[in-house]
Amino acid sequence: MLSSPEAIRYVLVTQAHLFKPTYPKSKEKLIGPSALFFHHGDYHTKMRKLFQPSFSQNVIRNLIPQIEAIATSALDSISGGKVVNTFYEMKKFTFEVAVLSIFGHLDTSYKEMLKKNYNVLDKGYNSFSIKLPGFSYTKSVMARRRLGKILCEIIEEKRENRVDEKDLLGRLINFKDHENGQLLTDDLIADNVIGVLFAAQDTTASLLTWILKYLHDDSKLLQAVKEEQKAIFEANVGGELGLTRAQTRNMPLTDRVGQKPNTFMPFGNGVHACPGNEVAKLEILILIHHLVNKYRWEVVESRNGVQCNPYPIPWRGLPAKFWKAP
Repeated sequence: MLSSPEAIRYVLVTQAHLFKPTYPKSKEKLIGPSALFFHHGDYHTKMRKLFQPSFSQNVIRNLIPQIEAIATSALDSISGGKVVNTFYEMKKFTFEVAVLSIFGHLDTSYKEMLKKNYNVLDKGYNSFSIKLPGFSYTKSVMARRRLGKILCEIIEEKRENRVDEKDLLGRLINFKDHENGQLLTDDLIADNVIGVLFAAQDTTASLLTWILKYLHDDSKLLQAVKEEQKAIFEANVGGELGLTRAQTRNMPLTDRVGQKPNTFMPFGNGVHACPGNEVAKLEILILIHHLVNKYRWEVVESRNGVQCNPYPIPWRGLPAKFWKAP
């Protein structure tokens, strides 16, 4: 346990090689043992260098129209006034953005198969690893096998079509090790794709759920965000959501004026800092932009309890009603 910003930076930035991330073997099996966040050292460094260009500002800037479409579709689907579990709805949104950032364009049939099987895997990820018929963990193991086969089919199609794409999957497929001239195996690619799906969904969805709760509970905060979003909208050119690097970096998420450096690090620091942090900030900003300008919502249960799922989320996933603004 570290108790000071200075110590945190010292360990994460200069001494990360002394610490190895460890997970129960049952969890590694469900995601895939070659997934980036299970490793450190040379393998971790090599894979991280492969990941970073696909999640850079220059690349994700081109995804803004598609992320906007996903955000508005997600909000429209829950805006009928019925009570929904906000956290679960945010998980659907972040999953769609993760698929976009990994695959770029992906056939609907493949996307639905990935979603169906990943949801089964997700339900058993934090359950006891009891290998008996009908148990959540057993279902998750079977879903993971199906996911591996689906991803191998997608990889094979990409290779046959010789598509040179800038998305993450394209980079993984086309990578060739300079030392031995070998390509990455399909299993290794599948492990890392599923690892990104896992890392990109619950973390951002839980943060979005807390943001919605705090905006609902604090009218002054909501008004301040509305005014900020209105200013951004008025500065747009051609009616699109224009985002500069400064706007993305200066979101309320990272605004902690007056605090010491390394006090607030939602994405970590050093070699294990989240490689997808720019995507996460962008999708949060886009969804909140559309939410506060075009929709209204009411929390049905205002209980202030915290529920771990395993990430801390508002009680019962923040049941709420959403509707379009008049």
